[in-house]
Amino acid sequence: MATSPCSSSGVSSASSAGLGAEAALEIRTRSVEQTLVPLVSQITTLINHKDKPKRSDKTLQAIQRVGQAVNLAVGRFVTVGEAIANENRELKEEMSIACIEAKRAGETIAQLTDVANLDHPEYDGRITIFTDKTGVVKAARLLLSSVTKVLVLADRIVIKQILSSRNKVLATMEQLEKVSSFQEFVQIFSQFGNEMVEFAHLTGDRQNDLKDEKKKARMAAARAVLEKCTMMLLTASKTCLRHPDCESACLNKEGVFHRMRLALEQVIEIVTDSKPSGENEMAAISIYTSIKEFKQSQKTKDITEDLEVAILKTCQCMNELKRELHHAATSLAADLLRYHADHMVLKALKITGVEGNLEAVAEYTCKLSEQKEQLVETCRLLRHVSGTEPLEITCIHAEDTFQVTGPQIISAAETLTLHPSSKIAKENLDVFCEAWESQLSDMSMLLREINDVFEGRRGEKRAYLSLPRPGKHNANLKALKPDRLDTEEQAKLGKLGLELHLLTSDVDSETEKWEDQENEIVRHGQNISSMAHFMYLFTRGEGLLKTTQDLFHQAEVFATEGIKLASVLTAFSNQLEDDDKPLLLLEIDKLIPVCQQLQITAKTTVQGKNATFAKVDTCIRKTKGVMTILSQVLPLSYKLLKKCGTGNGWLRSPHPWRENRLQRNTNEDSMEGKTDAFGIKSLEHHVANLTFLESK
Repeated sequence: MATSPCSSSGVSSASSAGLGAEAALEIRTRSVEQTLVPLVSQITTLINHKDKPKRSDKTLQAIQRVGQAVNLAVGRFVTVGEAIANENRELKEEMSIACIEAKRAGETIAQLTDVANLDHPEYDGRITIFTDKTGVVKAARLLLSSVTKVLVLADRIVIKQILSSRNKVLATMEQLEKVSSFQEFVQIFSQFGNEMVEFAHLTGDRQNDLKDEKKKARMAAARAVLEKCTMMLLTASKTCLRHPDCESACLNKEGVFHRMRLALEQVIEIVTDSKPSGENEMAAISIYTSIKEFKQSQKTKDITEDLEVAILKTCQCMNELKRELHHAATSLAADLLRYHADHMVLKALKITGVEGNLEAVAEYTCKLSEQKEQLVETCRLLRHVSGTEPLEITCIHAEDTFQVTGPQIISAAETLTLHPSSKIAKENLDVFCEAWESQLSDMSMLLREINDVFEGRRGEKRAYLSLPRPGKHNANLKALKPDRLDTEEQAKLGKLGLELHLLTSDVDSETEKWEDQENEIVRHGQNISSMAHFMYLFTRGEGLLKTTQDLFHQAEVFATEGIKLASVLTAFSNQLEDDDKPLLLLEIDKLIPVCQQLQITAKTTVQGKNATFAKVDTCIRKTKGVMTILSQVLPLSYKLLKKCGTGNGWLRSPHPWRENRLQRNTNEDSMEGKTDAFGIKSLEHHVANLTFLESK
């Protein structure tokens, strides 16, 4: 890991404490940063004491305990580092040296803060804490340097694991390209699937651990390509094996392999921090970036008063342009997504392909090409109003996905038309169509995130860490994560998850219509929708909910929020005229039982893989049921609220929804203690617990 000045306040404070430039490092992952910061803070406190003419024995003893605590904590840390060194021979020598240095520095600090070692045969009341403060600073510098070295070496082990996993995936891909029989293909693809699961887990941990949001967005885009292409590779290869002389089938397969290799290369570029081969293309110009750069330019010192006024007026005009462009872009995108929500062109391609109708397929492929161009142009437009660089990268990824997937659908449809009785060719077209539908769904989520940024509603997502744990990091990853959904289970939940996602989009659209965003009904609706969105992400192996237990806890909180909404709706119904009550009461009567059933399901204990998956499936279905009711309740309540004329201030929340929007925060807090579940490993654990006694 390269070193350069670090912007982290915790780490950079070491330099101000006299610890030297060695402690000022560019820390690229949260694992290393969050492990170092507590140590830097405590060491800084230790050496920045104010020497006073007089110190009480109580204070001297407290400082002595600090020194001893530092030494003990470093000892535990070194034990973990040595265990990792013994399991990684190529780094053993470097790691061992760093551990020895850390241990020696810890012992030195303990000695220099030991009151018994202070040379004061004639106590005159003027003894300071250390007789050799320079020695303590030197020891602290060595300690930070050696601990950082251990952490960086541990981080290299993670990178090595990802590189090794990528190499296995590439080697198996090469075998898959060369197979000539179904039996051989099935055998190799089974191995490939396991390797992709391992790669997905490793890169998922790394993605969430990255500090740089742009790199995180690029990693997410590459991993999304690999996830979607894995299923495409299966059906495209099977189709090519069944129809080896079909040119469109071969083109279809080659396109998938090519895209997967590019995605794998992008992941490795991010992980190893090497320069991307397509960096110039990624640095696309957008109005968002240009406006941002222009507003920094107004801070230049050599600006006359008239020019400064002109720049301020220009900035106001650009802000207005930004608002208008944002409204135009997001409205166009929303209209386009609604227009293509029925997927009529894809359905027509499937039907005419099975019929072997070449003319009709040609007609619908033209329509799909037009649709692709519309979506690509919309993605380019959204890029200009994205609001953040990570979202800008996501827009570019969406544009690229539509650009690539469109022709792949066409080649799959042509293959089916030439072989209309081929079940494999039909299955292949279905998979590519599902990928298109999935990207439309992702675009809907992207649109919501862009709006959230524009309206200031975007919150921080909690990341988990990726330092290795001794004795575990080379083990089978499935054994480490027994409660995660595997690829097959995710595939089974795919359609259900997508339906849930569409419902959350519908509910969000309904909540946005309410002028009063602090109304209790809309607040509960937004909370429920946010939690449902996280449950949808779980079905894809994404988001904050990592294990089935996380999902079950979220389902329980979700059901509780639904019951709270039912209570608010009941109170609202009491304000209505008799003629208006029945419809609302009917929906309330539907809502309460579903929420109660979801609570019972979430709390029920199950054992075994099949039983756990069945429970997951039931929870998602019940959640979908609640969202279906909510999509009916919100417009009905809005209509009744307008009709009864109680005003927008009725049933207002005492606190703005934006301040406590997500009940998912409850979920995050509850998971805060489950450090092992989120991959926070022993190295981080031991150093983060360097909670030394403060000097008084």
